[in-house]
Amino acid sequence: MEKARESGGPRLGAKVRALRRRENLNQVQLAEKLGISASYLNLIESNKRPLPASLLIRLAQLFNVDLHSFATDEDARLVADLLEVFADPLFEGSGLTSTEVREVATASPNAGRAVLSLYRAYQSMRESADSLSSRLNEGEQDLTGVERSNIPSEEVSDLLQFHMNHFPDLETGAEELWTKGKLVFDDLYSGLVRYLEKQLGVQVRIARGEAERGTLRRYDSARKVLTLSELLPTRSRQFQLAHQIGLLTQKNRLDTIAADPRLTTDESRALARVALANYFAGAVLMPYVPFLQAAREERYDIDVIGRRFRVGFEQVSHRLTTMRRPGAEGVPFHMIRIDVAGNISKRFSASGIRFARFSGVCPRWNIFAAFLTPGMIRIQLSRMSDGVAYFCLARTIHKDSGGYHSQHPVQAIGIGCQAQYAKELVYSDGVDLDHLDMATPVGVTCRLCDRQDCEQRALPSIFHPLQVNENVRGLTLYNVSGNNNGVAGVGR
Repeated sequence: MEKARESGGPRLGAKVRALRRRENLNQVQLAEKLGISASYLNLIESNKRPLPASLLIRLAQLFNVDLHSFATDEDARLVADLLEVFADPLFEGSGLTSTEVREVATASPNAGRAVLSLYRAYQSMRESADSLSSRLNEGEQDLTGVERSNIPSEEVSDLLQFHMNHFPDLETGAEELWTKGKLVFDDLYSGLVRYLEKQLGVQVRIARGEAERGTLRRYDSARKVLTLSELLPTRSRQFQLAHQIGLLTQKNRLDTIAADPRLTTDESRALARVALANYFAGAVLMPYVPFLQAAREERYDIDVIGRRFRVGFEQVSHRLTTMRRPGAEGVPFHMIRIDVAGNISKRFSASGIRFARFSGVCPRWNIFAAFLTPGMIRIQLSRMSDGVAYFCLARTIHKDSGGYHSQHPVQAIGIGCQAQYAKELVYSDGVDLDHLDMATPVGVTCRLCDRQDCEQRALPSIFHPLQVNENVRGLTLYNVSGNNNGVAGVGR
């Protein structure tokens, strides 16, 4: 595979060209509006000249777009997702190179996102076909509910990532609740109940487990009654109270965010509202300023912070990823939640690390080792195949809402940052951060990893052709000596 050639600076020429074409302007017309020569504009669009800050601002004003539209981080995520898509064996004979993939993402980001949507639909339909085949083989007659083309959870994840998991309007709403409700930390539960009853006319009641089996929270809008299960621990009851207040008081803000065109179905928009109400609840239980102050004072000790704010490990970890307020930012974290089967149910990255979207996760990540030592924090200094080192920690969690006969699903939470921020974390004490050559080599997924010395490789890399020598056995079937001489697939 041929490695992509990186430019010395951000490629904004294609963005300028795309905006110009969107407005049906030629180079001469846009140059006149910007007060520059057409030849200079041509150099900018060809990436032969950098885009000055003054012109960047004028372009944003002229086209009425947010400066965020020119950010390169979203381009990098799009490139990573497209590379993973084209790593599918379906495209093995296409001869597509990583350079071409990057050019598509940069020059035509809408086309790139359309390819992602198409591939996501293809994957969904393939899974539906497998399910249909299985059910037919088992003799089922009712085959309703098989077809699906959009995955709401994926679209919501994309929305959160686009906003860098930070929503200023919801932070403001949470701060307003503290002021209007006269909330205090020592009696937050009673304060939230009082606000619901006095300000919103909602009665809160606790139901026995058997009366609301399988339901932890239920709101009756007609009777204005909020029912919580007795199976919820106190911290979860507080969270559910704040969540319901968010749904009732932040409707306009939730609807505005959920109207994003990235959400293409009613199911996606409904799921987004739930995720955003959860965000609001987290901001209520862990207000931005005192939470960030505590995180810095305690050097991001998740257990200590959790006890201070009376919340769990996952809630603290998730809240740490939202500390992106300009001028008051915390360590840029990534976070992932995964089950024992490797299914990712929550992911976000502010650290720059890439997560697999359409294939299996690298088994070298310490989040899998966490399952071997339940309840214990596992740390790992890791290096991705692009050379960037990360400091990561992981721990298992289990849902404790239920009785003896209830299942208690175990999941693992992984959270981390680039190695340069690791000294700010208490977990890095005693770790040699000055010699990153000792970091564990990890990857995004086997198909996109070019390491040929991995004993846990499950699939061949698209960077090297599969050459099976029946007389030689390497670390795995796909790691035979001499396999690294050829090239094939995306990035050739």
